[in-house]
Amino acid sequence: MMNVRFLSFLLLLAFYVLASSCSQRLQRPLGVAVPQKVAVPVDTKEIVTGADQTAVYLPYLKGKRVGMVVNPTSIIGKTPSVDSLKALGVNIVKVFGPEHGFRGDASAGVNVDDSVDPKTGIKVVSLYGKNNKPTKEHLSDVDIMIFDIQDVGARFYTYTITMHRVMEACAENGVELLILDRPNPNGYLVDGPILDMEFKSGIGIHPVPIAHGMTIGEYAQMINGEGWLANNATCSIRIVKVKNYTHDLPYTLPISPSPNLNTQQSILLYPTLCLFEGTIVSQGRGTYFPFTVLGNPDLKGKYDFSFTPVGIKGMSETPLHQDQACYGLDLRNYDTSKFRKNRQLNLWWLMEMYQAYPHKEKFFDFKQSKQMGDFNKLAGNKLLKEQIIAGVSEEVIRASWEPGLSQYKEMRKKYLLYP
Repeated sequence: MMNVRFLSFLLLLAFYVLASSCSQRLQRPLGVAVPQKVAVPVDTKEIVTGADQTAVYLPYLKGKRVGMVVNPTSIIGKTPSVDSLKALGVNIVKVFGPEHGFRGDASAGVNVDDSVDPKTGIKVVSLYGKNNKPTKEHLSDVDIMIFDIQDVGARFYTYTITMHRVMEACAENGVELLILDRPNPNGYLVDGPILDMEFKSGIGIHPVPIAHGMTIGEYAQMINGEGWLANNATCSIRIVKVKNYTHDLPYTLPISPSPNLNTQQSILLYPTLCLFEGTIVSQGRGTYFPFTVLGNPDLKGKYDFSFTPVGIKGMSETPLHQDQACYGLDLRNYDTSKFRKNRQLNLWWLMEMYQAYPHKEKFFDFKQSKQMGDFNKLAGNKLLKEQIIAGVSEEVIRASWEPGLSQYKEMRKKYLLYP
């Protein structure tokens, strides 16, 4: 009798535990995901950046005087890599800061001076001021350089140019470059016209499309392999690869790559919307949601949505159309998965805004405003502007990017580290 009662008790207890567990699961709100370090599909392993793999490269740094090319995206876990590596005993003798500065406290396009980092006492050399690449003197006490900066996969984003100049300086002075690779959030996208070297500038120095589809490590291999360094030099590079990464994997950046790319939406829209920097249309600089909106004061009545740019320290002190209501497109909720599906930049917004703008002779006239860029340098050729003005179809525009774009895609395959 006791055995039967005891067995019944166990069955009741098991039923209670199972019911309680099911109840707790059902109480979790639908659509609320468990937080993850990075946004990757659930059937893949977690992405691990090169910087986070300290066990791989710390032994190689032992006994060496180290220089680091870094900015606020250079993190190990959640801590700046300079601070982390210094705490781990790495002998960091110098830090080199690109556009926006080492700690990210300078606005876009603003020259940065050399300084001493108040937190670590390490000398900081600016590569966005009187020097745009390390000098022989800067590297005289450096045994190895580390490059650890997040890129976003667009030709006119200046960090690949910074890396080119660092590679050139290292090659000239016999210094090895260690690249801590990071995923490209737009790594699936290879599109746009190839840079015509007639329009080589501070926002484009390599014959690549607007969206190049490479990580910073892959890009470095391409710079070496294609002989793009001065005097056909080759930089000695060592790359710590990203674990569990492929070009098709979605990747949400853990930290903003620059002040005006402050959301994942802006990062995914950037390869398309940065072309508007060469037009009279604001991309939202002077708001807290840059590169997610488009507008101009003269488009009032043609669009209902509006925003008003203002001076914001550290982001944009004197934005285009400052203190004026701009009317246009709100893309903050635009479905960016369309880029991934189509694997193309969006040309329609540029074509639409040009057609809607009433003073077409001013649309591309960058000389009228110091806040505008040269559209041809952004596009990489003079043809795209001519095509937009002439009302050429998107199909014809895309056809004009060939055979250059297909040739680039084939060349790119030689340097890929990830599928």
